[in-house]
Amino acid sequence: QVQLAESGGGLVQAGGSLRLSCAASGNIFSFNNMGWYRQAPGKQRELVATETSSGIRDYAESVKGRFTISRDNAKHTVFLQMNGLKPEDTAVYYCNAIRYLTYWGKGTLVTVSS
Repeated sequence: QVQLAESGGGLVQAGGSLRLSCAASGNIFSFNNMGWYRQAPGKQRELVATETSSGIRDYAESVKGRFTISRDNAKHTVFLQMNGLKPEDTAVYYCNAIRYLTYWGKGTLVTVSS
């Protein structure tokens, strides 16, 4: 059993920054992909950023240049540095990890006020 626990969400003004963290626990091992998705009210869950075990990163167009994903493979942790936050970034952010199966965290709420 693998558990993913997100932290770092909260309320921030537009233009501000937040850093999300996601730590894996349980029967953990090296994940192929780790990343972040988000779901805004009334919308489908969407990819924000992912990073492979070899360091290849992919970002949604809407966050390129503002968000940075990083991983600490030794600690099975993934981070999302979010700068220049906009009200449209408001969503529940979910951690995602893949190795044969797909694992999800419970989410952390990010609210950006205008």
